[in-house]
Amino acid sequence: MLIRVLIALLLLPLLSAGQDLNGKWAGRLVMAPSGCFPIYNIQFELSDSAGIITGTALHFSDSFNYVKKRITGTFAKDSNSLLLAEGAILDFKIKQDCVPCLKRYSLTYHRGGNAVADEQIRGTWISPSDKATDGKTTCDPGTIVLNRLTRLEKKNNPIPTTQNKTNVLVRELRLDSCTAEIEFFDNGQIDGDTISVYVNNRPIVHRQMLRAQAIPMRLSVDAKRTVQEVVMVGENLGTIPPNTALMIIKAGNERYQLYLTADEKRNALVRFIYAPPSKL
Repeated sequence: MLIRVLIALLLLPLLSAGQDLNGKWAGRLVMAPSGCFPIYNIQFELSDSAGIITGTALHFSDSFNYVKKRITGTFAKDSNSLLLAEGAILDFKIKQDCVPCLKRYSLTYHRGGNAVADEQIRGTWISPSDKATDGKTTCDPGTIVLNRLTRLEKKNNPIPTTQNKTNVLVRELRLDSCTAEIEFFDNGQIDGDTISVYVNNRPIVHRQMLRAQAIPMRLSVDAKRTVQEVVMVGENLGTIPPNTALMIIKAGNERYQLYLTADEKRNALVRFIYAPPSKL
């Protein structure tokens, strides 16, 4: 009996170490049939620091219908319970008659055997007051199941977001529109260039490969946020150095086309300034 207790105590740290939520999780979310998307795929990208959870939630049915939100919460290892709440909307592309729901999740962590593929988080979700962000549209509660995609190692000293490189100003744009639709493409031959994009030092795009299909994002520039700095970091140099990207910007009736270059020492910076037309 004593031997069994000793073995259990020795195994306990190993079992606790497996309760690591850092990484990407993907699955399906169940909503009412009246929802905007026919299929609700969802991905969580989570960072777990001593039980304090931060990250993003990406809801999508395809590349033309998606909403990306910031999420925060807590994870209790002793009960395997995970509580998450969605906050700011970081990016979205949905139909005009659709309204996002900000969700609160009550989940539990499950692990079958030692395989990473067996790790799962599942449970239920609700929206505050059962309403969408417009305060009118109904958001019926539902269920959610996600499986681990990748595991991220914890870093005690994370690399700064711009990786200690010099931000080189490419162009300063003055916009009279409150929003700008931005797309990144590979500039020329697709050679494996991978980029991350930061807005005012906040990560928006993380290590995505440049292709013929756009990497989209939406930028808000208005009286409350008159200056926004968009920095493109080259995560590698591809097979044809340096890392180059085509940046297409659509704001109101204006369209801009910029060519960005990044390498081991430099990031590409584009500064957006809100400059509404003067009233006569």
